[in-house]
Amino acid sequence: MPDIETEQAIVLTSGRMLARNTVWNLVGQGAPLLVAIFAIPLLIKGLGTDRFGVLTLAWAVVGYFSLFDLGLGRAVTKLVAEKLGGGQVEDISGLIWTALALMGVFGIIGTLVVTSISPWFVHDILKIPQALQQESLNSFYLLAFSIPIVISANGLRGVLEAYQRFDLANIVRIPLGIFTFLGPLIVLPFSNSLFPMVGVLVAVRFLTCGVFLALCLHQVPALRHDIRPKLTLVRPLISFGSWMTVTNIIGPLMTYMDRFLIGALISVTAVAYYTTPYEVVSKLSLISGTLVGVLFPAFSTTMVQDRDRTARLFGRGINYIFIVLFPLTLVIVTMAHEGMVLWLGVSFADKSTFVLQWLAVGVFINSLARVPSALVQSSGRPDLTAKMHLVELPIYLLTLCWLLDVYGIKGAAIAWVVRVVIDTFILFVMVHWFLPNIKALIWNSLLRVIIAVSVIIIPGYITDLVVKGVFLVGVLTVFVAVTWLWLLTFEERRMLKKCLNFRPG
Repeated sequence: MPDIETEQAIVLTSGRMLARNTVWNLVGQGAPLLVAIFAIPLLIKGLGTDRFGVLTLAWAVVGYFSLFDLGLGRAVTKLVAEKLGGGQVEDISGLIWTALALMGVFGIIGTLVVTSISPWFVHDILKIPQALQQESLNSFYLLAFSIPIVISANGLRGVLEAYQRFDLANIVRIPLGIFTFLGPLIVLPFSNSLFPMVGVLVAVRFLTCGVFLALCLHQVPALRHDIRPKLTLVRPLISFGSWMTVTNIIGPLMTYMDRFLIGALISVTAVAYYTTPYEVVSKLSLISGTLVGVLFPAFSTTMVQDRDRTARLFGRGINYIFIVLFPLTLVIVTMAHEGMVLWLGVSFADKSTFVLQWLAVGVFINSLARVPSALVQSSGRPDLTAKMHLVELPIYLLTLCWLLDVYGIKGAAIAWVVRVVIDTFILFVMVHWFLPNIKALIWNSLLRVIIAVSVIIIPGYITDLVVKGVFLVGVLTVFVAVTWLWLLTFEERRMLKKCLNFRPG
């Protein structure tokens, strides 16, 4: 009979639980997308292109605040998941409070750093119009004030995810994500100043952190009694988190640096033309984000006891992301110009269609790469992804600056996609070091990506709408047949048939 530890690992990584949690993550990340589609055109109209460009930078800054937790958020999720899988629950309370104490200290340091560099950043680096500079500077000061709260909330959410309580985490995440776009829209009738808009975002972050803390106290009752950080737990947290810090700094830097360089080398108006399609197409990554967010603690648990189960989870993760994202990416690339015209008008579409198409391809590839990245990090080797990013960073920045100079925002999109392709190949090779028995799966996955991308880029050269429609119907028909006959297992086909034949009542 299986022992208690094995039973705990099976429960935490059961197919039903992972599926349920993936749905919760999908809702949690998808709801803000629907609001963004509605809110962004109104914000552009109400704020103007320049001021909206600065607002998108503020959104990027909030997303980049995770670097100040020095990898502790991810470390908490991994270490708590490991202890749950190993039955060492008595250590969890001290681990959580130690991590939160460290996050508080690092958050205060982050506030001081961002506050000190904001004047230089606003006045000298970004090409912000003179009339908007003081307003932008005050907004960045306000964002700096929220850093300790933002990273503490991420750590508390990581605790819930380690317990596979994605339902609770997303009950909080949904209104937070919605308010990222809806908050500025609510302020707009009263003021088009960035400062009150950012103030609303900061206030919601404070409220979110309080709710996450209450949920963690409910999920882990021992937190109410054993509230002392333990020095003996600092080392394992820092050991894992230190390399995660490198990834947390360089990864988002390479994700967001393009828009900051566009603002510095071209204009904040060009930032809007680049960031708007990016904000839309990046939401495709919510598909992989929902699944990978669930797989990370599951990988951490199964790598301790059952690596065959880890391999199965890895293969399914790649497969499901590919099946969902390929048709969505194909439709976006094919109908990019028509969709942008309907949404934001001809002028905006002419400047942003190429960017949208290239970034859609990049997000598709990058979404698949998130699965091997999560496996490598959950295996206790975040140093591998960090070292990869360290080598990539200078090469990427040089390439980005060169292509920006030659092709403008189109060059930024090309540089980002090239980096993503290299990332993906290296990460799949790394997985083979941990799971050598899935070599065939790795190479089949890479071949599948090459074929898919080759098909996706074809409609970028088609201008006639009728031809586009025929192409879409033909490719999607073939894709459905290939998926049913080759990509899905017999058990998955049986379950899908059961779902399709379901009749309520």
